[in-house]
Amino acid sequence: MTDLRTLLEAIGPGGRPVISPPSWPASEGVDASSAIHGTTVIAVKYKGGVINVGDRRATANYAVMFDRAEKVLPIDDFTLLAISGAFARAMEVVKYLRHSFKYFERSQLQPMSLDGKLTELAKVIAAGVPAALQGIGGVIPILSTFDPKENAGRIFFYDGMGARFETTEFGAAGSGSTQIRGVFDYIVRTKGPFHQMSRADALREALTLLGIAADLDAATGGWAKHLPLAKTIDADGIQDVPRAELEELVQSIDGPDARGR
Repeated sequence: MTDLRTLLEAIGPGGRPVISPPSWPASEGVDASSAIHGTTVIAVKYKGGVINVGDRRATANYAVMFDRAEKVLPIDDFTLLAISGAFARAMEVVKYLRHSFKYFERSQLQPMSLDGKLTELAKVIAAGVPAALQGIGGVIPILSTFDPKENAGRIFFYDGMGARFETTEFGAAGSGSTQIRGVFDYIVRTKGPFHQMSRADALREALTLLGIAADLDAATGGWAKHLPLAKTIDADGIQDVPRAELEELVQSIDGPDARGR
């Protein structure tokens, strides 16, 4: 009888299994300072899409644990998740969302709606609140997507409780995001909205912002060892920014004329 009740509780409307978001129950004896965290990620719009950039550093307390962390990850063909916070928890979130989106598409014979995707991410964040309140497993993501109905890129960010917000131009999360918050507004006021910029111009601005964050935030890595991550999403889907383009841009940003040295 117990097995039958458990099975019935796991079946949703229409006989479809219910997929529950992963949760990290609060537990004693866990050293939160030993958890590895991702640092700064940035999303900005451009004319026709969205650019996501992120440094490669992962830290534990004051120690640099890894300099090749992947913090900008595709969830499906038209959805990117930029992650900051507890790295292990973030990987669980990514796996769950990929599985949830694919399962819905195969079972319902249609892709999950944008609102459905955003709600799934909110559920995952909310499921981790008990652990996050103890300083374990908190994740603050940025979700970027291309919306064919509006023929434009869209950026959504969340707070630690799962509340969802849409930004019109840009988003940032992680330890370096506070230091560069005002720079975004300065760029918009002096150079115009990001969504009107070309891909090349928006990418340069995003990398410049990441470089400033690395200068002002000890946890954010620069590009002395490894190039930052940079991915775009538009009507054609998700693409990596070519390495040669990244190298040329970071060299120009670090040049003596750019930094006044």
